[in-house]
Amino acid sequence: MRHPTGGPVRAATGCGVGGRWHADCVSPRTRSTALAVALLAVAAALAACSQSTSGSASPDLTGSASPALEKFYDQQLSWGPCESYATTDDDRKAYADAKFDCARLEVPLDYAEPDGPTAKIGVLRQKASGQKIGSLLVNPGGPGASGMSLVPSLSGGLTHSPVTQRFDLVGFDPRGVGSSTPTIDCLTDADWAVQRSTVYVDPSPAGVAKEEADNKQYAQRCTQRSGGADVLENMGTRDVAKDLDILRAALGDQKLTYVGYSYGTRIGTQYAEDFPQNVRALVLDGALDPTESTVDRTVKQNAGFQQAFDAYAADCAKKPNCPLGTDPSQATARFQALTRPLIDKPLAVGNRTLSYTDAQIGTIQALYAQDFWPYLSQGISGLAAGDGRLLLALADIYYGRSQSGVYSNTNEAFTAISCEDEQRITDRAVIADEDRRGNAAAPFLDDGRGVVAALDPCAFWPVPPTSQPHVPQVHGLPPTLVISTTGDPATPYQAGVDLAKALKGSLLTFQGTQHTVALQGKACVDDIVGSYLIDLKLPAEGAKC
Repeated sequence: MRHPTGGPVRAATGCGVGGRWHADCVSPRTRSTALAVALLAVAAALAACSQSTSGSASPDLTGSASPALEKFYDQQLSWGPCESYATTDDDRKAYADAKFDCARLEVPLDYAEPDGPTAKIGVLRQKASGQKIGSLLVNPGGPGASGMSLVPSLSGGLTHSPVTQRFDLVGFDPRGVGSSTPTIDCLTDADWAVQRSTVYVDPSPAGVAKEEADNKQYAQRCTQRSGGADVLENMGTRDVAKDLDILRAALGDQKLTYVGYSYGTRIGTQYAEDFPQNVRALVLDGALDPTESTVDRTVKQNAGFQQAFDAYAADCAKKPNCPLGTDPSQATARFQALTRPLIDKPLAVGNRTLSYTDAQIGTIQALYAQDFWPYLSQGISGLAAGDGRLLLALADIYYGRSQSGVYSNTNEAFTAISCEDEQRITDRAVIADEDRRGNAAAPFLDDGRGVVAALDPCAFWPVPPTSQPHVPQVHGLPPTLVISTTGDPATPYQAGVDLAKALKGSLLTFQGTQHTVALQGKACVDDIVGSYLIDLKLPAEGAKC
């Protein structure tokens, strides 16, 4: 299986690369926190709108929800310390801060059977420091990334922000993710080590058969370890949006105020379609176009990462000792020459190895924001000198691997959620065409071995998808704000243009090379976002930062 996590080979959720893997699509601020830790290890005003958020929902907050769901909408959240909610070493440190409190939200596992089994959603809150408007719910993307983890990551940069003065900042782990239960689980930590060392580049019938056998086994493991097909069929965004409305009510908010990054824009769009009457404000940053096919989105994303790689190479060429040389036009060929030998001969890194996919994943990780480019240069220079430590550390961040060798479930959740959200492709000719187009769009990721037309794990998933590309029906939706970055590698700019049009909302263009930007220290963007969230004031048409 070409996807190193066993996840879908296409990245239509905004998180796939090269038709083979994905990155988590979280904000650069979240990624930079993890990056700093790993590199140290390697290198040695609306008072009338104020809502009560005591944690007790009232029947008048249910909106148009079914009476069968009233017990969920009317539940009281029991807030307490967050330490027991942590699922990673970094979370354990962050959640210990007394300014955060946590709770679990109960929702139906299957909304068609509200009296059946339930799921528990982990929720983390930082209370507003001033006169409160309500709750600001945030999601970092993925799918599979932790919204609970996002709040501490954003918090430090928002200490003096009017946003955190006027809103409780609330993050949640979507169903199946992080501290929520049931939790998606597909691989043991030992399985991960094997998975990362396996490279699928053999286009022969035997190579295709081997990859498909592994992908089928991966789907079976996910089913067995996650609680069965009944769990997996309810892991899609269709159900997350319903959970989000129950959370809104349980927090005591009449209307939802939400910031979603990357895949988080899919959650926001689904919510807008299902509950337009319950929306107060939506900021959708790093958009997914809901009308776009899985294959087309993947190919466009590949092109986005090639654009980011080219921008990095041009910047690198101006600096002394650039590992890709002084001619940016030769950077792709130079990168291929350095990484392709790893297919046959991985590089030893202590008692571990840097595989070909690890090297590419580490590179992709660093292309998410310009702040990471110096580390990428160091990593590629190290590879050229036979030292794979930095690229391996970058890949570890992507995979959610702690220093003790424990993996988060982010990548496994990505697979399960994507298999429910994306178009299922069982025609190997379509897979081959996608692979061919993907390599042409991102040649720096082309392994040079030819097209491998193997079906991905979603082709063997035990339950059908619950979403399909379509034009959102959002009658009665109030004005929304979509942010799109001109050089976004993971969610290309045009997708934001198209989403703003589909939602009949406003578009803010950020000119830069990074993945998502809201509430991350860019004053121009944050002033506009803050004005919208607090005063519901949208920027002028054609606004740019």
